[in-house]
Amino acid sequence: MSLLLFFISAFIFCIAIFLAGNRKFTIALMALFSLMHISFSIYAWMNRGVTELTYFSYNGPGLLMLFILSVLVIPVVYHGIIYNTKSDIKRFNIYHISLIALITFMSGAYIANNMTVLWIFAEATTLAVAALIYHDRTDVALEATWKYVFVCSVGIALAYLGILFLSFIYGKEDAANLSFETLQGLLKQANPVYLKIAFLFVLVGFSTKMGLFPMHTVTIDAHSVAPPPISALISTTLMNLGYLAIFRVYTLFSSSAIYSFMNNMLIISGTLSLLIAAGYMLKAKHLKRMLAYSSLENMGLVAVATGLGGSGYYGAFLIILLHSLVKSGLFFQMGQLHRVLGTFSLDEAGNYMILYPAGALVLLTGVILILAIPPSGLFIAEFLIIRETVFSNKIFIGITIFLFLCFIIYAMSTRVLHIIYSNPRNQHIPASEGIKVNPAETWTQFVFFAVVIILCIYQPPFVENIIKDSISFLIK
Repeated sequence: MSLLLFFISAFIFCIAIFLAGNRKFTIALMALFSLMHISFSIYAWMNRGVTELTYFSYNGPGLLMLFILSVLVIPVVYHGIIYNTKSDIKRFNIYHISLIALITFMSGAYIANNMTVLWIFAEATTLAVAALIYHDRTDVALEATWKYVFVCSVGIALAYLGILFLSFIYGKEDAANLSFETLQGLLKQANPVYLKIAFLFVLVGFSTKMGLFPMHTVTIDAHSVAPPPISALISTTLMNLGYLAIFRVYTLFSSSAIYSFMNNMLIISGTLSLLIAAGYMLKAKHLKRMLAYSSLENMGLVAVATGLGGSGYYGAFLIILLHSLVKSGLFFQMGQLHRVLGTFSLDEAGNYMILYPAGALVLLTGVILILAIPPSGLFIAEFLIIRETVFSNKIFIGITIFLFLCFIIYAMSTRVLHIIYSNPRNQHIPASEGIKVNPAETWTQFVFFAVVIILCIYQPPFVENIIKDSISFLIK
């Protein structure tokens, strides 16, 4: 399936859902869209290195992000349909139109080969995800939506200032051409001051999407109120988009004089993200916010790994892949947990193993994996990062990261064990009391977790190849 056909089909699907007003028709179109996205990912994989519509290319990092999104799309649609069972048809259709738009915009951003085009698609995701954050129409959801739109718009504006500084690389001619390939050939004549300013603006601006310090707060609030399947996307594929935008510029500048400067900025930002995640997780009382700070932790590790270089590059992309699988599974489970317990409050939750054993097993397994405890594949990624701090003579950074991770392991494990085995601290009669969740709904989580465990023991050649292809242009 060609890129143009994919974009046109997604637009037609949105119009058809808007006009039809039929729940079964919408479900059928969403199933068809999911299969279409998977087909497009296969097409992109088979046409690696090909450029379409001038501004889009199928290459390493973009293909990896697109592949992750395709793996998640069917489970996200499946759990979204379950979540919206009681929604009226208007809200049901708005949800799925926005979901198609979000997936399409992210796909376009992943494969964009031009900085301006990437920026346009990243900004478009803000509008699509805002409609999904406000889906439940509560006052808290409205506040989180406006905050998300405002902060992300400011962040994206800062990123655009970085793009403007990129244009200063040019003379008076052809200043409109901001393709990555063209920029790569002009770096030797660029003023390092412009490059530093451009990278700082891009880092701060796109950290709103990546959920990285200093713009991390907006994604924390969005996680708390968005429907769980949407939280799964915000916490994984949308954060991946933010990292990809930063990584594109980082790769572009890696052969320039500011290589060390970029590494230091990434390590500082990532370490501060770990500090904030550890501090807030120790006092987290809302279960989805706890998972949101876990995402901040993992994105912080990705930033540090990238800044360290060497084997850290491989560790960064391994975290991107495995975190996407585990965290989406945990957010899917949050939707089921709320239906059983009727709350996201830590103090009102408890006895989950008695009330819903299948869900409790998912939650326990997911937390073991997200904390990088063997046999989690994330253990391999974090080991590569800690090892690289030794090899690059940044042992202090390695010790700091290790200590923060210890706090996070303690905070998250104690809270989850309380939910599963302990009585609630506060008496709570859930509005959903008596609702039975079909254990078959946990199949997506167990499949994802099984993959993460397998990747700890064995990483297939195609996984290694696509990661190595993504980092092949970087200084080792």
